[in-house]
Amino acid sequence: MMTNNQLTEAIERYLSGQMDKEELARFDELRRQDADIDMKIAEHQQFLGILKQYRERIELVDRLNAIHAEIDVHELVEEMTSHPSWVVRMWRQHHSKISVAASIAIFAMLATMFFTGYFGGQPKYRELREEIGRVKQSTAQLNLKTNALQRQINGSPKKHMLPGNYKGSGFALSSDGYIVTNYHVIGSRYDSVYVQTASGDSYRVKVVYTEPQYDVAILKIDDSSFKGLPALPYSFKKSKSDLGERVYTIGYSEGDSPVVDQGYLSSANGYQGDSAAYRVSIPVNPGNSGGPLVNSKGSIIGIVSGKQTQTEGASYAVKTGYLYKALQNVPQDSLSDKVTMSNKNTLSNLNRVQQIKKLQNFVFMVRVY
Repeated sequence: MMTNNQLTEAIERYLSGQMDKEELARFDELRRQDADIDMKIAEHQQFLGILKQYRERIELVDRLNAIHAEIDVHELVEEMTSHPSWVVRMWRQHHSKISVAASIAIFAMLATMFFTGYFGGQPKYRELREEIGRVKQSTAQLNLKTNALQRQINGSPKKHMLPGNYKGSGFALSSDGYIVTNYHVIGSRYDSVYVQTASGDSYRVKVVYTEPQYDVAILKIDDSSFKGLPALPYSFKKSKSDLGERVYTIGYSEGDSPVVDQGYLSSANGYQGDSAAYRVSIPVNPGNSGGPLVNSKGSIIGIVSGKQTQTEGASYAVKTGYLYKALQNVPQDSLSDKVTMSNKNTLSNLNRVQQIKKLQNFVFMVRVY
């Protein structure tokens, strides 16, 4: 077992190509088997990239300073004033013709850029929490007040609730009410947070921990009407998933009913090469943020987080390895009980329809007020 210093030294040798073939093969196998080491390698590689960019910037500044020091500005101005260059002479003689030609060229370039969609903007990353309109809030508030007395008399769980300011998805980490969603769904400014099940039952939750770096938020149902969940039917895959693997997600992108979308894993890295995320070919929409990304065996491999604009079906999900990492960072005094994530999977031998019937009972709509 390597110490942290030995591991760091091995990673540096691995990335710099100093390992022989046999040692490189052993380290590649270790990287495939241990997701923590794989994440440390990715983080170290990103750190080295930042250092390289900084070094290149310093070198560029030094070169520019050296060039500036070699230039005699006063002599150059004097020479250009007394002996104008051929460019200046041509401008003086043909400036009217040059202006017309330049105008035509600029117009042609702008027209080309317009018709090719350039002004539509470059593809960008879009988070998938859904902002709820005020009109819908007012309508729901009226319905809520109308039915409040009847619900109190029946003593039933909260079946309806205000739309909230933002909406996303989340899913259970444990049967005692711990839930994960994206940090950007919750944000840093909120009055209260609720979750709602597929059957319509709503519960107040508290925000236990947030990890903006990995876009992860841990919630805990804190409601006297909550009686717990059955044992989770799915497991959490910590190791890497394979390109081309069939995956699907469940989330609340439309109304109060869960929506299923499917596709495949298209890249081992997320937006702009983010090693903490996968790219998946799934047509997700606002409201999907925080939903589970599930493989064909019924294992959770990621948390849906966003999509690329102007590219249909290019979506992203935070890898579950970083969910484990976020859980390790939660202060122990923030947890009422230790979060024990399921390692048993009862979905693996079921078909997709049967998996979804079981899984949807553990996926929640998250409403932020």
